[in-house]
This record gives sequence, C-alpha cells and structure tokens, in this order.
Amino acid sequence: MKQDVFGQMNTLTKPESVEAWDGVLLGFMAHAAITPQHLGKVLELEPDFALGHAIKGLFMVLLGRREMLPVAADALTAANTAMERKPVSAREKQYVEALALYLADLPSQAVQKFEEILRSHPQDTLAMKLSHATRFVLGDSQGMRRSIERVLPTYEPDHAGRGYLLGCHSFALEETGAYEKAEIAGRQALWMVSDDAWGLHAVAHVHEMTGNAQLGLDWLAGREAAWAHCNNFRYHVWWHKALMHLDLGQVDRVIELYDQSIRKDKTDDYRDISNATSLLSRLELEGVNVGDRWEELADLSAARTEDGCLIFADLHYLLALTGDNRSDATGKMLQRIQKDAGRNHGDTPVRMSDPGVAAAKGLEAFGDGQYGAAFDFLSSARGSMQLAGGSHAQRDVFERITIDSGLRAGQLDAVERILDDRRAKRAGGEDNYALARRALIDAARDSGDAQSVPAE
Repeated sequence: MKQDVFGQMNTLTKPESVEAWDGVLLGFMAHAAITPQHLGKVLELEPDFALGHAIKGLFMVLLGRREMLPVAADALTAANTAMERKPVSAREKQYVEALALYLADLPSQAVQKFEEILRSHPQDTLAMKLSHATRFVLGDSQGMRRSIERVLPTYEPDHAGRGYLLGCHSFALEETGAYEKAEIAGRQALWMVSDDAWGLHAVAHVHEMTGNAQLGLDWLAGREAAWAHCNNFRYHVWWHKALMHLDLGQVDRVIELYDQSIRKDKTDDYRDISNATSLLSRLELEGVNVGDRWEELADLSAARTEDGCLIFADLHYLLALTGDNRSDATGKMLQRIQKDAGRNHGDTPVRMSDPGVAAAKGLEAFGDGQYGAAFDFLSSARGSMQLAGGSHAQRDVFERITIDSGLRAGQLDAVERILDDRRAKRAGGEDNYALARRALIDAARDSGDAQSVPAE
C-alpha cells in the first residue's frame, strides 16, 4: 500500500506508479490534457491496480458518448479481475461499485458511493471531485454544495487538494445563488493552485450571472495560464469570454473567439458542441448572420441522433440540427428522445421525459418559426430544465429561446414574468440581453400592438 498526494492509501507497489497516479489525481482536478497519459502509465506499470481501471471507466462514462460505454464496461471487467488477483481496500472497491452503477444508468446511486467514501475518507479529493462532476451532470447544485461543505472542515490549509476543493465550492456556491461567497472562494482557490481552471471559471460564472460582463473580462484578462494546460475544458473558458463580449455588443470579437479558440478544433465532444451551438444561437437571437458555421455542427449532431446518453447533449445537438434546417435528423432525434422517455429503468429516461420531450418539441417548433407552439412547449419544460444538467449559464440559451419565442408570439405579459424570474435568480442583476427584451416589450405596449415585436 502506498500513500497518494491527497493522503489516501492505494494498492500500488512502485514509487514510479505512485508518481504517475499523483499525476492522474492532480491532472483530473486541473482538467489537464495530460491526465490520460499519466493513467496509461499507471496501468502499464501496475496492470492489477483495480482503482486505476475503475477511474478509467468513470472518466469514460463522464464523456457522455455512447461509443465510450463499451470501453468503460471493459474497464469494469478489468477492475473486477484485478480485485480477484489482489485484495483491495473497502474504499477502492467502492469506486469499482460506483462504475458498475454508472454503467447500469444509475449515476444518482454512483454519487452515493462517492459519498460513502467521503464519510470514511473526507479528505479523498478524488471522490469529492467525482461526486461534484456527477451531480453537475445530474443538475443537482444543492447536492454539490452539501457534499463539499460536509468535507470542507476536515481539510488542513496545506492539504494538496484544498485549492481544488475551494474551486468546486466556488462553483457550487455560484450555482446555488451565493454569488459573493462564490467569488471569494474562487479567488482563494486560484491563489492556492494557479492551475485551478474550475475555480477560475466559477468566478466567470459569478460575473455572467450578475450581469457584469466587463468585470468578467477583467477577471479573465492575464489569467490565460490557468486554462492553457486544459483538455477541451479550455474551449469552455473561451466560451465564457465570448459571452461577455456578446453582452457588450462586441460581435466581431465573439466571432473571432468562436473561429480561433472555441471551434478551431472541430471536435465532437458534446461539451464542445454545446459551447458552439449555444453561442451561435445567442448570436442569431441578436440578429447576427453566422454564415455557414451551423453546417459542421449539424453534420456532427446528425451522427448523434441515436446517442441518448444525456438530454443536455441531445438538446444542444438539436440546436445545431434546427440551426441548419436538418428536419429529417431533427425528427429522428425527437422520436428517439420520446422512445427513451418511455423506458422504465435508469436515471436517463426520467430526464428524457421531463424536461426532454417538451424542450425538444419547443426547439423544433422554434426552428420551424412556430413561435406560439415553441413558447408553450419551452415554458412547460422551464420548471424542470435544471434536471437536464449543466450550469445556469449553459441552460440560459434555452431560457433566451423561450423568451424570444414568447416575444415573437406576442405573449408579452408571460415573457415579462419570465424576465422577472430570471432577474430574481441573478440577485437582481440584469444583462443587456434582458434589458433589450424589456425595451421591446415597452415599445410593443406603447404602440398598442402585442404582435409588433419583430422576429430577427
């Protein structure tokens, strides 16, 4: 048994494999692009390291892509075989059990395994981050915060995971509306560990949610080193920067960031596609012609109509398909979401059913210019959209489409109520998007014509 950088004992035998494992742990915390190489080295040096195989599998399922599930299943088999060959601790076994639950489409139960680990090993930063990441996918912001605040008092100031813990705490605080505390925690996280891209981005979220785009740009300026080392998460930080420029009306800068940073690499990771599709949607809502940029996203999304791992991913694929008028692929996606919603096992069908079906129908109707129907469907999905996962900032694209479809359908009073609710969730702060829509409502009322709000 050897101790890792976070103070946990693992069934590793060689100093070089411990060093590589520490690289996996710290890399996972920092969203580092090099993390898979470290994990590959660990498993090469110690092929019977069950925890290593379990983590490989958990990394695969968190990618939210159908073709990664067999790879994760193979990792589970390897982990079980390794446990037969070499006894493991109860803690290590719980990671393997969490992977099995994930593969049974029960991530909500996998989270409970991570929490079991944290009850007996509260300083296991790996379990903390996996619980955080899974709850994020499940849209459980309150659970994210509770999980971190349970273990926070056990971390000494010099614990190697404390900075990353504070970065996760910052994000959980922001997602639960504690914006001032979130900013303090995020700044402290980055002060403790300079590569904590998650904490850095949590503070960007605070500025997004409070309508302070310029402060957000000031925060990111000069801190590029905090996300330059990242895997595809770096595209997401650039996306945040683009949102801030968009709110300030700096459209040329948004397009430049889209082409040179956000979509320079034509990846098909659902998170990268969600960055791109939601940004193009926001631009189009502002009347910006995005040219042929929908095409490559729609090609990738059309290949994902049968994927069905996450409703969050499916809804962003739909943005691309409707954005490029791919009605056949849109129809296929809707049929598959409705079919998945009817299944009676696992966590995914619950979310495919609600908010999935109504949200998907709303996006299809919006793409077809049926604004009244779009508003009805999207409004009915609105109360449960958090269950789709992701952050408030990411889901805001659906809120904007709901608002704009309502405006175009002449539903001024209903839209105003949504704008008021949106403002309340943002601690009374409003971005320029909301202010512009309020101005449209006022203009329509002044003219006495509820139907006078223009469609871009």
